[in-house]
Amino acid sequence: MNFKKNNSGPEQSFQITPMIDVIFLLLTFFVASQIFSQWETEIDITLPTAQTSEQPDRIPGEIIINIRDNGAVVVNQLEMDEAALDGLLNRIVEQFSDWAVLIRADEDTRYEDVIDVLDACRRADIWNVSFATTIEDSNAQ
Repeated sequence: MNFKKNNSGPEQSFQITPMIDVIFLLLTFFVASQIFSQWETEIDITLPTAQTSEQPDRIPGEIIINIRDNGAVVVNQLEMDEAALDGLLNRIVEQFSDWAVLIRADEDTRYEDVIDVLDACRRADIWNVSFATTIEDSNAQ
């Protein structure tokens, strides 16, 4: 007895439609993530210069806190007061214990405004804090 059926249907071939869907999804993801990473650096802040400044690799999940020259604190293009910043940092620490913070303060920002942000990080128990600077232009002298 022969239990095999003689189905001589078309041969299975490589399906390109699902592959194109995956490529478009990846492309959309990378374009969207690039736009979000640029939003943080588009705020009109003139960073202070340093001789040893270098462009570090971004840490995944790093939160960027911008401090304008008038002392306004901006995170994700939202201006925040001290209570809102404390709430945000506390919510982040509840979910992720070892979080990194990058402070981008304008070169004309008062020292007191930077210390207020550092105090907020300390209250939220965030110790991985770094400061953004630009490379000192040697031709400016």
